[in-house]
Amino acid sequence: MRRHLLRAHQEREPRCPLCPFSAPGYDELRGHVDSAHPEPGPAPAGGRPQCPFCGETGASGRQVEAHLRSRHGRLLDPPAPGNGQQLYECPMCDLVCANCQILQEHVDLHLEEHRFSEVDINVGGNLSDLELAQQLQNEEDRQQGLEEARQEREEFQKLQRQYGLDSSGGYKQQSLKNMEREVAKGRMPPSEYHKRKADMMESLAFGVDDGKTKTSGVIEALCRYYQNEIKDVRRVWLSTGVDHFHSSLGDRGWGCGYRNFQMLLSSLLQNGMYNDCLRDITLIPCIPKIQSMIEDAWKEGFDPQGASHFCNRLHGTKAWIGACEIYSLLTSLRLKCQIIDFHKSTGPLGTHPRLFEWVLSYYSSNREGSTKVVCTPKPPIYMQHQGHSRTIVGIEERKNRTLCLLIFDPGCPSHEMQKLLKQSSDDTSLKLLRKFVGSLKDKQYQIVAIDGELSPEEKVARCQASQVFTAERIP
Repeated sequence: MRRHLLRAHQEREPRCPLCPFSAPGYDELRGHVDSAHPEPGPAPAGGRPQCPFCGETGASGRQVEAHLRSRHGRLLDPPAPGNGQQLYECPMCDLVCANCQILQEHVDLHLEEHRFSEVDINVGGNLSDLELAQQLQNEEDRQQGLEEARQEREEFQKLQRQYGLDSSGGYKQQSLKNMEREVAKGRMPPSEYHKRKADMMESLAFGVDDGKTKTSGVIEALCRYYQNEIKDVRRVWLSTGVDHFHSSLGDRGWGCGYRNFQMLLSSLLQNGMYNDCLRDITLIPCIPKIQSMIEDAWKEGFDPQGASHFCNRLHGTKAWIGACEIYSLLTSLRLKCQIIDFHKSTGPLGTHPRLFEWVLSYYSSNREGSTKVVCTPKPPIYMQHQGHSRTIVGIEERKNRTLCLLIFDPGCPSHEMQKLLKQSSDDTSLKLLRKFVGSLKDKQYQIVAIDGELSPEEKVARCQASQVFTAERIP
């Protein structure tokens, strides 16, 4: 770099190194320097010798001379005419020197100052790097937050679709869409499509179920079977008559809770002790009507937390419902019921033997009787677990003292249920209904059991209690 600085000097008109004055020749320049910038001499009276350029003082004129030579460089005598000697001008501050040595010393001072300036710049740069690093970290955190928010939003939308809380329509829209798909695949003739569509629209207009997924008489068939073919069963308890309802094209994948309510209601309508509560209901309502009935229960004040979860709207959606919605609906109809929460396993391998024991105590008021087949006046029990719900219609006590639930599953189609109505039905057919302790291994179960009617005052009290309601838990 030093050689580069030295090469930067070029011959030009002589200039004063201490002021902007330019001279036509060296004699004139020397005269200007001597007159305008006199050489330092002895210290003035009462003072110390002083540099005329920067004001620094010295103990003697010799020290000031050395200072001038090292710090500022000193314009020496110009070359004699014709001797070819060259002057050297500092490329950084335009100071003119008579020889290279003085110029090099002078340039070294500039380089030293430059080095210290770089140190200052680097210190400032470090601070800037810290600030930049913080900005980069903040930006990374912001991007990560945006990504997490996007993933959370997508997951929420996925759950909305899974549980029917999106805006894709409800029972009617799904029915039409699935029937159109059946026609497109050649599995349904157009004439059948138009007939089914007309029947569906009529059913929805009146708010009643069309009965096309219903199977009746299964409980009566079970009673006859157990009286004739009891085999390994020591005793059996059955609920009152229950119609089985299974999912259709309009509610497949999300309608199990509504179908189980239809099963409960079919049993209650056959039981005279509930006539007063159900005097306004004579036919099984369709799924959109059940959705409206639950919304009406919310409007009365039942389960405000659950209503908020569904944004106070079920009708026109494919929203799943569970034990809390069934409880709210039944209670709004003045039916006395309770939710029992089996929140953890009570047996080996994740089983729930206490659930079986509770069901047995519900159906068997007098276990010491001699009757082997007990057709009780008890309604069936709504049973909920993760992702599905079913209806308990009875319980077996086996000869080895184990228990077996009898369950109606809305996922079982009518043609399978109708096998139970045949006189030749056997244990193979009962596999559709039987669930032993080892068959129920979900983490948690909730059941809704009905046991009588509520007075208007009791209904109001339960409505108020539901606002801070928690299910009874079996320890």
